[in-house]
Order: sequence, then C-alpha cells, then structure tokens
Amino acid sequence: MNVEETLALDEPKPKPDVGKIVAREALSWLWVILAFLFITGSIVQARVIPSGSMERTLLVGDHLLMSRFGYEAEVPMTPLHMRLWREPHRQQIIVFRAPLPGTPDYIKRLIGMPGDELEIREGVVSINGKPLNEPYRADPPNPTDNYGPVTVPAGEYFMMGDNRDDSYDSRYWGFVPRDNIIGTPVMVYMSIDAPEETWNPGHIRDRMMTYASVFWHPGIVRWRRIFKLF
Repeated sequence: MNVEETLALDEPKPKPDVGKIVAREALSWLWVILAFLFITGSIVQARVIPSGSMERTLLVGDHLLMSRFGYEAEVPMTPLHMRLWREPHRQQIIVFRAPLPGTPDYIKRLIGMPGDELEIREGVVSINGKPLNEPYRADPPNPTDNYGPVTVPAGEYFMMGDNRDDSYDSRYWGFVPRDNIIGTPVMVYMSIDAPEETWNPGHIRDRMMTYASVFWHPGIVRWRRIFKLF
C-alpha cells in the first residue's frame, strides 16, 4: 500500500446531514398520513354496529367496511364534506348522518325514494299504493304499526331499520337529505358477540377489553359472519 492509498483511507467520512434525514422521514410520514386521510375520507371506512335496529341483516358487534366511493368525500375530523355523483337506490343499506344534533351516524335501509307516496298499515309498507316485498325483515308485520300516507320530498329519503319494533328511524324523526348520505356497507370483516354498550361512543375501555378477550374466549367471535358481503 503506497502513501497516497494510506492517506485516502485515513480521510474522515463526511457526517450525515441530520436535518436532511429528519426532513426525508417527515416527508415520508406526511405522504402516509395524506394517503390515510384520502382513503378514509373518500374510499372506505371501518364502522361497528352498536344496536339491534338492523337485525337480522346486521348484528350488534358486526364490524363493517363501508364504501364511500362515489357517495361523499370529506376531510376526516372536520365538518368539511362534499356530495359526489352516486345516488342510493331503494332497499339499499345506507350509512348517513342522523338528522339530529349530537347523534352518531345511523345505518338503516332506504325504503322511500324522492317523490314516493309512502304508507304503513298494520306493519305493511306500501309505496305508491303497492305493498313492498321485504324478505329481510326480522319479524312479521306489527298490526299496531301505522304511519302516513306521506310524500317523500325531493332530494330526501325515508329510512327504516329491518328490526322494525326496535328501530328509531324516519317514522319518528323524518326524512334524510341526500347531503347526509355517507356510504353503504360492503363487507363484515369481524363480528363479536358483546353487549350493546360495548360498542357505543365513549366506551373505549370496554371495547379494548372485549378485543383482548377474543384471545382467551374465541367463541365470542361469530366466525361464520366474517367476510359476509352486501
């Protein structure tokens, strides 16, 4: 090894630029966060069913993937949202902002379209004078359930739960504006048999304990419902 080679080996290596490394990492995380916000704000979101208003179709503790694609885009954790091009159709299951202040989003079935004349007599729903076939209902029609007739206003919808005797829906609080519609469920990705209060807003500790208990009580998972499609 000659003198020139020895000097070259002894030259100190340049120190890494800490500022550039931090900036590069910050930029990478920024792209991850932006991608997450875009996906949850306009493509797909996870939801959980906290009540029995949609039984038999949806059970308490069903964890859903909800498609927002084409229905609405929003900036997560803000009131900013924008209606998109897709329109819902009759008897589709819909996730929407409840037209009641301070109330979590609802999930119901769309029964009345804009312009429909809707009437309920002895639990049987009629649309424009014709009985509606509802094979998804949890129970037979209730003879005490009567409503209308009403005409669904333009740009609004009439929503009802499949479990009619345990559903707080348009019969009680009225119609749902198109701008309130968020999306529609696509798939059940998990279903856990636990009390309703576990899945209500604010019960984070109960929810975490329920998830943890799956490891030593796997029987609380409704395995046959996983990957159920809508």
